[in-house]
Amino acid sequence: MALSKHLNPDQLIQASKDHKGHGHVHSSTGHQAVHAYGGRYGTDPIPKYKLPSKGVDAEATYQLIHDELSLDGSPALNLASFVHTWMPKQADQLMMENISKNLIDQDEYPMTQVLHTRCVSILADLWHAPSTQQAIGTATTGSSEAIQLGGLAMKRIWQEKRKAAGKSIHEPGPNIVMGANAQVALEKFARYFDVEARLVPISEESHYCLDPKRAMEYVDENTIGVYVILGSTYTGHYEPVKEMAALLDEYEARTGHSVPIHVDGASGGFIAPFANPKLDWDFRIPRVVSINTSGHKFGLSYVGVGWVVWRSKQFLPKDLIFELHYLGSVEYSFSLNFSRPAHPIIAQYFNFVHLGFEGYRNVALQDLKNARLLSRALEKSGLFTVLSDIHRPAEGIATAAKNTFGFDEENVENYVPGLPVVSFRFSDDFKQKYPDVQQKWVQVLLRAKGWIVPNYELAPNLEQIEILRVVVRETMTAVMVDRLVADIIEVVQGLAKEDTPVHALNALQSRKTVEGHHGRLEPGSGSKPSGTYAKQC
Repeated sequence: MALSKHLNPDQLIQASKDHKGHGHVHSSTGHQAVHAYGGRYGTDPIPKYKLPSKGVDAEATYQLIHDELSLDGSPALNLASFVHTWMPKQADQLMMENISKNLIDQDEYPMTQVLHTRCVSILADLWHAPSTQQAIGTATTGSSEAIQLGGLAMKRIWQEKRKAAGKSIHEPGPNIVMGANAQVALEKFARYFDVEARLVPISEESHYCLDPKRAMEYVDENTIGVYVILGSTYTGHYEPVKEMAALLDEYEARTGHSVPIHVDGASGGFIAPFANPKLDWDFRIPRVVSINTSGHKFGLSYVGVGWVVWRSKQFLPKDLIFELHYLGSVEYSFSLNFSRPAHPIIAQYFNFVHLGFEGYRNVALQDLKNARLLSRALEKSGLFTVLSDIHRPAEGIATAAKNTFGFDEENVENYVPGLPVVSFRFSDDFKQKYPDVQQKWVQVLLRAKGWIVPNYELAPNLEQIEILRVVVRETMTAVMVDRLVADIIEVVQGLAKEDTPVHALNALQSRKTVEGHHGRLEPGSGSKPSGTYAKQC
């Protein structure tokens, strides 16, 4: 049983503090923080959970908060996250110069709005929106908001068609189809906007993501659309957009029901166009009506910017667009937020101008190269089985290469397309030799070395399989891959040699702090998971 079940850290700290005779005790239980800098800056103890009666000097405040935040993990070593963590200093400067601007104030900041429009146009062109139609789109806080907007547009179009046909929009109601591997933002749309989420079970044969043929079993006249994910958060696999569209074409020809596709390109929307430009997944497929992406992932911007683009105005119902008259001019808005910081959009435009197509391609290719390096090293160790496939030759490539001049390992087109993500688990041989060693211990021991590598189970149907996952971002260099591999092997070999003493690791949970319970929901406060990816991403 965990130590925290028997000892209360708050009480320990209270009992261990210096006490004045008959004076008030400033303790953690009293919810006050006493800092070492108090003597230097002359600060009184600061309440933690209520507003202090008097403020603190700005310099002292900075130092106090800066030091507390040093307890966070290092963003560069956070291999659990897809979110980008570095930009050139010129981008930092540009963002600081515009940090006070509100994007919604289009009349006050017209040039900022121009940059926003340019970004939408660049993405529409990158994703091959038809030149004969006028694409439309908007910035969002991230892909979560963008997915809500894409789903709302599909739902409203479905409702309009049902009403026009004289059919009910309530019985049995709308549904949306997605793989059980979907990120939780997709299920949030369904739950928040009263749409039935139909989760298609995954399998090893479907590469741990959506199986188009099986998905068709869930499609009917009340399906508002299908979410197809370009880059599963579990393993990085691209779901087959083209195959899904072909099956929906056949379904429409047979039944007369048109079911659109929204592509969740949260990560893949900024990888596939550059690494695999010949891959058909975007607006080149007529059934794809909208696409979202995260600028703060492989768009290489800091956190806070996402995008959603529709192939034309006809797929964004007019009654979802609000006309505003009270900010000094006539403005239009379609978003869940009203006010929105402008500097993330400016940072995205900086990247477009600074990197261009060639720059983005170079970054994507280097990320994939380092991900292949990590994948091969883990497999060659004999300790792990790699579930992601980006290091494996594409179908038909290996045979053709043997019959010609060999396999070109530098050519990304020779590999299975996917995100620079490496998902792996203990090999069957290792588990047979060391059945008592739990894979989650690797996550705990790597954290002790500074690395943040999550361990979690796959989606329903395969939840008995646990995987470790590394997201290879721009800051993950080959040198860091080398160090990571060395640390992983050291940890696993140590577990294999000393499996009996380390059984105590089984009692370790997530890192606890003295005040960690404040502001947290108790276990069971949320709804039970239904299979969509609801862990750190």
